[in-house]
Amino acid sequence: MPIPVPKLDDRSYQDLVDEMLARLPAHTPEWTNPAPGDPGRTLIELFAWLGDALLYRINLIPERQKLAFLRLLGIQMRPATAARALVALAIDDPTKTAAQPLPPLTALKGARPFETLAEVTALPIVAEIFCKRPLTPEEVTLTATKVAELQRLYPGAAGKRAVPYITTPVFAKGRPFSGTGVPPVRLAPAGFDLISGAVDHALWFALLAPETDAPQLDDLRATLGLSASGGPQYLNLGFSPAIAMPKFDDNAGSPVPVRYVVELTASDPTDAKGVLYRPLTVASDTSNGLTTDGVIRLVLPGKESFFAPTNDVRTNTDAGTGDSPPRLDDPKKAARLIAWLRLRPTENLGSLTLNWAGINVVETDQRESRNGIIVAQASGQPDLEVKLPNGNIEEATFELQIEESGRGFVPWQRIADLALATPQQRVFEFDPEAGTVKFGDGVRGKIPTAGARIRVQTMRTGGGDVGNVAAGSVTGVATTMLGMLRLKAVQPLPAKGGQDAETLDDALKRIPAVFRHRDRVVTADDYKEIARTTPGVRVGRVEVLPRFKPQQRRSDVPGVVSVMALPARDGIEAPYPNVDRPFRERVYQFLEARKPLGVELYVIGCEYVPIGLAVGIVNPGGSEAVNTAVKEALQKYLFALPPYGPQACGWPLGGAVKARELEVVVSRVGGVEGVHGPNLFLRQPDGSWKLVPDAHDNAQILLQPWQLPELAAVVVAEGEAPTELKTVAPATAEGFAIPLVPEVC
Repeated sequence: MPIPVPKLDDRSYQDLVDEMLARLPAHTPEWTNPAPGDPGRTLIELFAWLGDALLYRINLIPERQKLAFLRLLGIQMRPATAARALVALAIDDPTKTAAQPLPPLTALKGARPFETLAEVTALPIVAEIFCKRPLTPEEVTLTATKVAELQRLYPGAAGKRAVPYITTPVFAKGRPFSGTGVPPVRLAPAGFDLISGAVDHALWFALLAPETDAPQLDDLRATLGLSASGGPQYLNLGFSPAIAMPKFDDNAGSPVPVRYVVELTASDPTDAKGVLYRPLTVASDTSNGLTTDGVIRLVLPGKESFFAPTNDVRTNTDAGTGDSPPRLDDPKKAARLIAWLRLRPTENLGSLTLNWAGINVVETDQRESRNGIIVAQASGQPDLEVKLPNGNIEEATFELQIEESGRGFVPWQRIADLALATPQQRVFEFDPEAGTVKFGDGVRGKIPTAGARIRVQTMRTGGGDVGNVAAGSVTGVATTMLGMLRLKAVQPLPAKGGQDAETLDDALKRIPAVFRHRDRVVTADDYKEIARTTPGVRVGRVEVLPRFKPQQRRSDVPGVVSVMALPARDGIEAPYPNVDRPFRERVYQFLEARKPLGVELYVIGCEYVPIGLAVGIVNPGGSEAVNTAVKEALQKYLFALPPYGPQACGWPLGGAVKARELEVVVSRVGGVEGVHGPNLFLRQPDGSWKLVPDAHDNAQILLQPWQLPELAAVVVAEGEAPTELKTVAPATAEGFAIPLVPEVC
């Protein structure tokens, strides 16, 4: 049985008053009417109030012991993680031709404080992104005659298959690709597919001068070719790939980077109208080869290398043909064109889907920097502990200095445990969540000299769920640098990844688990406990499938451990929560560092089996609330996450869905006097529903050990249970949708 933790004294204020009133006949029998308002009664109530406050403090002793036990174990609460976002910068003055460099940790303006994570140079240019879109079947039919005539016109097309295309903007006005762009952009399930949506499998960046009456192309080329310091200029390309939902048997390890090349158009010395492509050097790539949101930093060549072929077919008949950049038929844009950038994969791919791309992009996170803060003065005593002005501090960038006579402020180093320090070692322990630093006692770590000032050289604070702001929340640069150009910021995508700090109750609950696993995964409970605490994600449920290899659906493979993790979610409606690639990668990386050598680890989602239910009830009052309650009861009973399911742990893995058990669930709903059915249905590949046979008056759907049911459709009817479920087509599947404008008085 569990060990009870009693309260030292559970008496309340009223209990103390009643107890003292009960003693009056024995001690002061002449006091026969201690009514409220009597001076004596007032004294009793005063002492009861003081006693209640004292008992409250006494009952806090066990809590204080727990906190002391936490500190004795060295368990720290996990700090908040900061949300991240890509932000594109632009110079807010079209007449300026100078570049504006920004150092890392530049503050940005917006709904929440964000800072840049790397160096970025805001170049005085804009970019529009195009693709060579293939023709739709209807367009092929309509333009067949014209394509044949053009093929005879162009000498380079002789003997080759004609591949007509239309120059099409991809991310119009810098907005993300939503999958519902203006036709005829080739649509993908999510994002723009560079492979199926472009005939040359390439993304074209038109580098343009800002819109002015007289574009200064020569000055802009000079700016792009040489930085103010005399070194090369850099251009940041930001990318947000559309990360597809992984399959059940996908490996959760890091995705394989895509091999690609970014090329700049240059003039062909042998042909005045020709164009060459100069590969650019990639200085850094935080997108991991176009597999995650990040920035590709490119080294730009000298100003002589920037070239854009003419788009005027009167002077260059072959404009836009063959391997040339797409033809721009807008004369105003063509007059502002400085050069083209072409990004293309250098390997054969089935798809490469992007949500957004842009230039002058930098990665940011939701934190604030504070530098050069005097936080305390050393007392000269051992085991000095200093509380910093803020909590939830980023560990990687925290720097602490202490003043020493004749040397000024000297950096001290962080150490995981002061017990490992030598007597005169300048070290300190650091709790990033609480925002505290602790120094040694002279035997384990040096004691700061009495009177010495303690200074935080660098400290970045912030984070939490509040940082997951919507797109457009970051609007500008909040710096006060003299002579700096005005910059505006565009946040095209929502910030994500922010998570609140761990609470004290959660930290206390971790004590038994820490004693069991010691931050190492060995048993199934270890895998569950540590996977639940993965930082940066909300894990709703974890199941462990020992010796199960998901690719082969085998359950007898030695040395294999599959961890099924599902993200947390509040609602209980379909579709049920499933893992995406970033979620799986974070859980996998957290467990991978803690598993024994030789263990083949997989982090997987689950296979949902879409099912339908049709139940008939006897509802004499005909109340719609009863029908709704029946539907909600079934949803809760079949849901995948706690606290729902038959045992409040989510639906058990592999547990068969039985009609008779669902009948019991429906019969327990208040107002239901009779149940017909329920009838079970399985969804077919074409989207239709198939009735599950009722063998021996107990229809059931059998599930594999890695499967969970997903209640995709439920119908509650009066009387007999329906024997058919029909798929409802979207309202706009046929006919012509017309929006209506409401009248305004």
